[in-house]
Amino acid sequence: MSTAYISVALRKRVTQSARHRCGYCLRTEELMGMPMTIEHMIPQALGGSTTEDNLWLACMSCNQFKGTQIKARESENSHWVKLFNPRLQVWNEHFAWSADGTQILGKTPCGRVTVIALQMNNPEIIVTRRLWVSAGWWPPSE
Repeated sequence: MSTAYISVALRKRVTQSARHRCGYCLRTEELMGMPMTIEHMIPQALGGSTTEDNLWLACMSCNQFKGTQIKARESENSHWVKLFNPRLQVWNEHFAWSADGTQILGKTPCGRVTVIALQMNNPEIIVTRRLWVSAGWWPPSE
């Protein structure tokens, strides 16, 4: 699969709109110590365009686990549910933080399938979030 060219101006607009943070797990570029990746909400492999309305920021972890997925099953016998779209949906409507601030909890079918599909509570990030919480940097207020 070829990677589409994203101009500096377009990258800047998407980054500013996303407030320099992953649209899925809310990690910031500041905490990551590096720029986020540009995510195609509808992947190029599925016909998604490289236009501003189809782009958002994602950390490398969320982007890697999302891959070309746009939907998932909530349970083995249930129907398909679209993954969370940070460009079109409000994070707080679909997710919440655990009491200790280390895990993302899905509040809706969309939130639940996204947490699982993107492995948003993998063991490595739980350890990292625990450190961020102890430093007072986490969870984000929004």
